[in-house]
Amino acid sequence: MIKVGIYGGSGYTGQELLRLLLGHPEAKVVAATSRRFAGTPVSEVYPALSGRTGLVYTNDPPEAVAGLADFIFLALPHGVSMEIAPFFIRAGRKVVDLSADFRIRDGVTYEAWYGRHTAAGMLEEAVYGLPEIHRDAIRKTRLTANPGCYPTSIILGLAPVLRSRWIDPSSVIADSKSGVSGAGREPQIASLYCEVEGGFKAYKVGGHRHTPEIEQELGLLAGREMKISFTPHLLPVKRGILSTIYAKLEKNVSAAEATVLYREFYREEPFVRICRAGQFPNLSSVVGSNFCDIGVTVDKRTGRLIVVSVIDNLIKGASGQAIQNMNLMAGLPEGTGLPLVALYP
Repeated sequence: MIKVGIYGGSGYTGQELLRLLLGHPEAKVVAATSRRFAGTPVSEVYPALSGRTGLVYTNDPPEAVAGLADFIFLALPHGVSMEIAPFFIRAGRKVVDLSADFRIRDGVTYEAWYGRHTAAGMLEEAVYGLPEIHRDAIRKTRLTANPGCYPTSIILGLAPVLRSRWIDPSSVIADSKSGVSGAGREPQIASLYCEVEGGFKAYKVGGHRHTPEIEQELGLLAGREMKISFTPHLLPVKRGILSTIYAKLEKNVSAAEATVLYREFYREEPFVRICRAGQFPNLSSVVGSNFCDIGVTVDKRTGRLIVVSVIDNLIKGASGQAIQNMNLMAGLPEGTGLPLVALYP
């Protein structure tokens, strides 16, 4: 049995970790921290977990959590994980970090988008936690950088055609839409119900911080440096991400051939499903699950490939993928403890 600690366990990703791990047959959550809710039972903060756990949030230092747990999830804000992760690694614990602190390999690039990095020496050690691309390295590492939600949908959407050299890497445009839970649980005017309901808007146009993470991983797949146009949008729904991705084709192929390529590329992947040619995924098919559903076609008139990729931002885009990574790091079957069917309707 894996003894798990969740450092920063009261946000949406922390709550999803708790919810999913309570059903994990090989893991037991022994500690969950929260400065805001220290001393409060988890079930009072999240009544949906009533009767399922007797855990009480603590404000324990890393030393205390490391004394209880042998595997640590860091569900902390950007800039905070880098202060905590080195201690757990030195203590011999395995770590999955859900912040952006260890996703970007180049320290200069990280600091250009996020600010000063206080544990830059660990950037090369961290493995980017997208199992479909880096599975073997994840199995061997002690520090996994869990991908961002937007990057997960976009990287999985483009991996087959980049590896196969079917598209012009300089032509990629990613247009992504996310549910409001992607903004986190802290109160913000922009994510209040009255601000979101009935609206639909783009935000951080031309400068979202997920951009270098996406470009890093797409560049590795393409075998060359990449720059993309990425624009996120806020959907008036609770959860889910839908990314529509466009790229100039460098081969004369049909939609049916593109679908075959995607099915072959992901044929052994338990959490990626490819739609039939001419069909495209809906958020409702993945919300509540760890799946990424992908549909692909070819616009013959413009010579562009069009990919539609959908995930649940809190599961495959965060906590579910983190557990997928934990399973790999612990030598367990990859899908252990993860939901196999979406919530529908």
